[in-house]
Amino acid sequence: MTQTERISRRRFLSRSAATGIALPYLVPSGVLAAPGRPGANDRVVIGFIGTGGRARQLMDHVPAGGRIVAICDCNQQRCVETLKKKGTNWKTYQYHEEMLDKENLDAVVVATPDHGRVLPCIHACQAGLDIYAEKPLTLTIREGRVLVNAVRKYQRVLQVGSQQRTMAVNQFACDLVRTGGIGKIKKVQAVCYAGPQDYQGLPEQPIPEGDDWDVWQGQTEARPFNQGLQFGWMAWRAYSGGTMTNWGAHGVDQIQWALGKSLTGPVELWPVTAGPSGKVSMRYADGVQVDFKLERGPLGGATFTGTDAKIEINRNKFTTNPPDFVKNPPDPAEAQRWEGPGWIARPHIQNWLDCIKTRERPNADVEIGYRSISVCHLVNIVRQVGRRLHWDPERETFPDDAEANAYLDRPRRRGWELPDPV
Repeated sequence: MTQTERISRRRFLSRSAATGIALPYLVPSGVLAAPGRPGANDRVVIGFIGTGGRARQLMDHVPAGGRIVAICDCNQQRCVETLKKKGTNWKTYQYHEEMLDKENLDAVVVATPDHGRVLPCIHACQAGLDIYAEKPLTLTIREGRVLVNAVRKYQRVLQVGSQQRTMAVNQFACDLVRTGGIGKIKKVQAVCYAGPQDYQGLPEQPIPEGDDWDVWQGQTEARPFNQGLQFGWMAWRAYSGGTMTNWGAHGVDQIQWALGKSLTGPVELWPVTAGPSGKVSMRYADGVQVDFKLERGPLGGATFTGTDAKIEINRNKFTTNPPDFVKNPPDPAEAQRWEGPGWIARPHIQNWLDCIKTRERPNADVEIGYRSISVCHLVNIVRQVGRRLHWDPERETFPDDAEANAYLDRPRRRGWELPDPV
C-alpha cells in the first residue's frame, strides 16, 4: 500500500464515519450476536497494532475470553519475529488500515510508540472496534482530547494500559487517601521523572528491507533512518515525553486517583529547578500541592503525607508510617496475582474484555488516561517555558498565554493529520 493509498484510506474512513456511509466490511464479528458488541458467550476477536516488546508481553496476557487473529507492524521483520516467538500463524499486515479492512475484528490492542498511537486508535473507533491502548496514551494534549471525543462519539470501550487501576492493592491505597483515611493531605511528593531530549541528529543508515520508515515516523518531522532512533525513540521529544510520560504516566495516575482528581487536573505549575528534567511543583484548585522532586522513590506512585499518617503508594504495594496504621489491608494473595515477568496485565485486560460485553466504562477509561498523561505533558511544558503557568483544566488551556498554548499541539506531516471532524 503506497502512502497515497494510505492517505486516501484514512480520509475515506473519516468521511464515511462523519457522513454515515455504510461500511459493511468493517462490521465487527460480534455485532451479529448483539448490536455493537460480541455475544455473551463469544470470544472477543483481537488484532494487534504494533508488535514490539510490550506488545508481545500483552499477547501472552490476553485471557481466554479474547482471541488474537492478526498482527500489524510497519516493520515486517517484527511480525516475522513475533510469529516465530509465539509459534502461531496469525495473519500479518504492514499497515493497520488494511488489517481493519480485511479482518473481522471486535477489538484492537494498540502498542505502537507514543507518537504513533492516537491515529490508529481513532481509526479503530471509526471502524466500530473497541481498543486497549498502551500508555502513554498521547504525544500531545490536543490529540488526546480529539481521541476522547472519538471514543465518545462512536461509543467505544477504550482501556488505557494503566494496569494499577485494576490492582486491588492500589485500589485500596488510593481509596484510603481519597476518603480521608490518612487525614487532611498536607503534601504530596513524587519522583522527578526525567524529560526528553531535543533530537540532535544521528548518522543516516540504510533502511532495512520490510521496514516502512515513512510510516514509522508518522506525524513527526521526516528524518534520515537510524536504528538507534527507531529503537531509542523514547529519549527524543519528537516521539515521546521521556520518563515523565513513561513511568510518570503511572505515578501521576496514582496521584490523580488518590486525590480524587481523575477527571480534572492542576490549576498552577511552576519550575523549581531549571532544565528539561528539572524539578516541578503544581497545585490543584483545592490547594493540594504536588512536588516532583524525589531523586529516588515510588516510580509507580507517590508519597502522601496526611495529618494522621503517611503512605507511600507504589505499583502493587504500599507502606505507611506508622507501619501498623492500616488495620484491614488487602489479602496478600491479591498482590501475588500481579507478580511475574513484565508485570502481568491479564486482570486489566480481562476488565477490558468484560466491559466490551457490558458496554460499561473500564477501570482506566480513555478520559482517565487522557487526564493523567496530560499532567505529565504539563510538567514538560513548564520545563520548556521555564516559568510559572496557570492552567484551566475545564477549558484545557493556559489562559491568555499564547507561548504556553503553542505547546499543546504540534505540526503534523501531511497525510497524518487528525480527522476533522472525528
